[in-house]
Amino acid sequence: MSGKDRRLLLITLSNIGDLVMTTPVLEALHSSYPQHLIDIVADSRSSELIKPCPYLGRLIHKDKRSGLPGIWSLVRTLRKFRYDVAVDLRTSFLTALIRCGQHGRKRRGTSIGAHAVQHHFTALAGILGPNVDIPPQRLWVDQRVIEKASELLRDIPSGRRLVVAPGANWPGKIWPVDRYGALIEELRPDFDGVIVVGSKDDRDLSQRLQATCALPIVNLAGRTTLLEVTACMSGAHAFVGNDSGLGHIAAALKVPTLTVFGPGRPDRYRPWGERASVAIAPNGQLNLLEPVGVAGILRQHLSGLSDLCNPTQ
Repeated sequence: MSGKDRRLLLITLSNIGDLVMTTPVLEALHSSYPQHLIDIVADSRSSELIKPCPYLGRLIHKDKRSGLPGIWSLVRTLRKFRYDVAVDLRTSFLTALIRCGQHGRKRRGTSIGAHAVQHHFTALAGILGPNVDIPPQRLWVDQRVIEKASELLRDIPSGRRLVVAPGANWPGKIWPVDRYGALIEELRPDFDGVIVVGSKDDRDLSQRLQATCALPIVNLAGRTTLLEVTACMSGAHAFVGNDSGLGHIAAALKVPTLTVFGPGRPDRYRPWGERASVAIAPNGQLNLLEPVGVAGILRQHLSGLSDLCNPTQ
């Protein structure tokens, strides 16, 4: 059997941010088995991010709403192949039902303060050993998508761009949009243009933000695919947004990222990486978080990254 006929399997998670946080596992598998293709089980709504992966084998969709019939259909599909290694980040039983040489599952329970990325990586302990370093998150875009992003951003300056994501998948996670407007005004000396990102459900928020912005602004909410918004955020000077998948994408792109947290668990679910920071609302109440304070956190974060890149200064 040739190297490219040999397969690994990764059963990943459904939501956009969760999928992004599993890419270190994907990278570690590829690094250890560079001649293998990796079949990936993912949800259709987030799997677009995986499609450009150069070592992707088969992309298999699972709908978490399909219940037991969907699980058995997935098992039948996976049993058509034999995998050298199968890693399941979603359940504790699927890899026991398919043909594989080794299997990995996440360790049950987590230590206090452990991040989700660290918990995902426990699935590899019995396969790669307990002391393997966690690689960075990774996303890919192709030239066609890069060209589309350039077209979408042609009307704002190419200098210091601030990406703002004012929406979230739950209203309780949304910092009031007027606070974002005040934040942009506070940061006006620091940036040359603003990119507003989000889904079609965020159009009302993004339009209200656009109406008050004094900087050159492009509103992409509801206008892009996941890969297009990924390309549009790549290379930005900074990202500010609510606890959502877009912040995880920005962090994976190594964009300096500030995520606004109200309710939630930032210790476990914040974007991963040294270029990602958080602004945590007092008592979890987002209406108590002031724009001036958030602007200060972002400036301090950017300054710290500058010092990290220029240690002699």
